[in-house]
Amino acid sequence: MTAFVAPGRVNLIGEQTDHAGGLCLPAAIDRAIEIEVRRSSDRIVLRSEDRVPISVAADGGEPTEGWARFPAAVAAELGRLGRAPVGIEATITSDLPEGAGLSSSAALAIVIAKALCDAADLDLDPREMALACSRAEGRAVGVHCGVMDHIASLRGLKGHAVLLNAASLEIEYVSLPTHLRLVVLHSGVRRRLEDSSYDRRVTELRRALAGSDDPVDLRRLRHLQSENRRVADVVEALCADPEALDRIGAALVAGHESLRDDFEVSTTELDALVDLAMAHGAIGARLTGAGFGGAVVALAEAADAEAMGSATIGAYRSAFPPPQRFLAGL
Repeated sequence: MTAFVAPGRVNLIGEQTDHAGGLCLPAAIDRAIEIEVRRSSDRIVLRSEDRVPISVAADGGEPTEGWARFPAAVAAELGRLGRAPVGIEATITSDLPEGAGLSSSAALAIVIAKALCDAADLDLDPREMALACSRAEGRAVGVHCGVMDHIASLRGLKGHAVLLNAASLEIEYVSLPTHLRLVVLHSGVRRRLEDSSYDRRVTELRRALAGSDDPVDLRRLRHLQSENRRVADVVEALCADPEALDRIGAALVAGHESLRDDFEVSTTELDALVDLAMAHGAIGARLTGAGFGGAVVALAEAADAEAMGSATIGAYRSAFPPPQRFLAGL
């Protein structure tokens, strides 16, 4: 039996930028999806404790629905890169929550790609695999996916964030202070990108990059430009003065305000979580992931992280759906 793991990710800063070639600063977390491959097969046969078993063509060529779309799309994209149509029989397990803005769909694509490449003896450069999985996820859910989530899952390094230039796919590792913790605060609102306005936001930004002067499109562009500056500012602070917590926290809050006002992907619940986290001692907080639901990431001193998270959730619970809270290990 062979096992492969793909972690989820939390994004410190640099949201809604990777699909436009911008800068991002994600980090892999200690929650992941694992696949255990028991034997080869002439098809891709997958079982999961919380999903119905599926069987798809080894080349991904058959029509599929439901979660079978993911392995089929991954197999098809890998086939374009020379993977032989070798099947697997495997079981998938996960402690990574879905719909929480922690890239569970990207981790699913990556872990399946690792297993399929291994079965077919295909050695792919991590960037090629990330791009293939990004295309596969887009094919599976019908939206324009960036590559940040897949790069973070593949290239994440404990104790570090990954500075990604999504235009060149170049990465640099940025050390994270050991006295800080990222606390993920789930709003309780599960979202699916294909059911949101995510794709419309991508289109509006692309129109702005192509020269549109529509006021809405220009707000999307303003977010991209200001968010790139915030990523650079946070990286500079982490590298030059990791104790410059006010500067880092201010960038996170400003990033949330830009996602709320210029990119318009926040929600009442996410806004409330950010405000409550800041009121209960967070250094900075903002929505993480594509928005329209999911989670907030809050930065806190390690000694204060548990109390801040508990107090925030306690204040939030009375007015909104039952949330979740967990520490994200880096």
